[in-house]
Amino acid sequence: MSNLEIIKKFPKNFIFGTATSSYQIEGQKFGGCGLSNWDTFAKKKGKTFKGHNGSIACAHILNFEKDLDLVKECGLKAYRFSFSWPRLYPNQDGKINSLGLEFYDKLLDTLQEKNLLPFATFYHWDLPKYLDDKGGWTNLDTLKRFSEFSNLIMDKFGKRIHSIATINEPWCVSWLSHYWGEHAPGMKSIEATAKSMHNILLAHGNAVEIARDYGHKNVGIVLNKTHVIPQSNKEEDAFAAKIYDEIHNTWFDEAIFKGKYPINLFNILRPYMPDNYSNDLRIISKKIDWIGINYYTRTIVKKDNNEKYFGFKTQKGKLPKTDMGWEIFPEGLTHVINKFTENYSKSIPIYITENGMAHVDTIKKGIINDQERISFYKKHLKEIMNLLKGGVLLKGFFAWSLLDNFEWAFGYSKRFGLIYVDFKTQKRVPKNSWLEFKKNLKNN
Repeated sequence: MSNLEIIKKFPKNFIFGTATSSYQIEGQKFGGCGLSNWDTFAKKKGKTFKGHNGSIACAHILNFEKDLDLVKECGLKAYRFSFSWPRLYPNQDGKINSLGLEFYDKLLDTLQEKNLLPFATFYHWDLPKYLDDKGGWTNLDTLKRFSEFSNLIMDKFGKRIHSIATINEPWCVSWLSHYWGEHAPGMKSIEATAKSMHNILLAHGNAVEIARDYGHKNVGIVLNKTHVIPQSNKEEDAFAAKIYDEIHNTWFDEAIFKGKYPINLFNILRPYMPDNYSNDLRIISKKIDWIGINYYTRTIVKKDNNEKYFGFKTQKGKLPKTDMGWEIFPEGLTHVINKFTENYSKSIPIYITENGMAHVDTIKKGIINDQERISFYKKHLKEIMNLLKGGVLLKGFFAWSLLDNFEWAFGYSKRFGLIYVDFKTQKRVPKNSWLEFKKNLKNN
């Protein structure tokens, strides 16, 4: 069996695709795009690798037709992308950037010409700077502007979008960005964390209602999940792991699918929650049509008496790791999906909307032999196949990412792509992982 021959065993209607996001690939300096929270964040010393930003990125806005040719040539059936908020609304005056509309119009036309399914995300972390300056996701005005942004997308492009995701990874937007401060805006505030963890979900609920108003029937959200385990059998470590699981996983699951928040975490965040938060849960829990799960690794947790509010510390594991330092633990994908289906829904379609690994890729005689990445995909696809055999309603898999790109705080130092990008020349070179997908998707 060739490395990714398992692909041939998947059902014919199973969708294989690849994923990207606007700020990571488009190039902020092109096409009248405004500044974002990430442009501000990157200017702060030590926040991104060597101060890297998305000004040029992969210059995808200049190369999108060739990039989509590579998607098509690979045999993939779907392309996941996001709309750039500052590209469509570059200034706080509310005027729409016609060049931004033109770009996404051409992108969707090209996807249609190539018979590629557009899986679009409204928000994948590039918040306009003028909103970031006023408090970003802690400010209710951002929610109002997000509704305007969602309305614009639906009005101009909604009929051509196969599938809509409202938000990508609300945990990253809220906790990672407002408590750990590792992503823009780089805050470390429990009050900002509580407000953003609620407000980003309310933004999701509002966007679902907007999409429904336009008659769209394939609306979901993308959650990044991790398999959480305690470091030991001690009761204190088990409770610390429970708190972390509520932060990373069940805060969002409970709100979206049950209209409530998990009690242990809620008791900590209650004093800092927005006014009238309980009234919003009806909107947050509006019915959706599918759930996207991004999975990369597991998280080991122990008790930490020095942590002021939440009492836990994450630990490094002993398993082999990707270039991000994340443990390779394919079994965790099965754990998180089984947990989700058992606790929330066995009937909602599930897409693996991101899965992949960062690897130190080198070109030798024009070849990038990324066998470690191929092995990573093979192991995770095996888990998915077993879940399918067990009756789980898995509908598709998206490799992260199509291109090496701007990897947020890590800048251009980490490579996730199926396609190697020379960031100086913008030359694209397919890696062996791309070739493996191509070989095995040929007749799928």
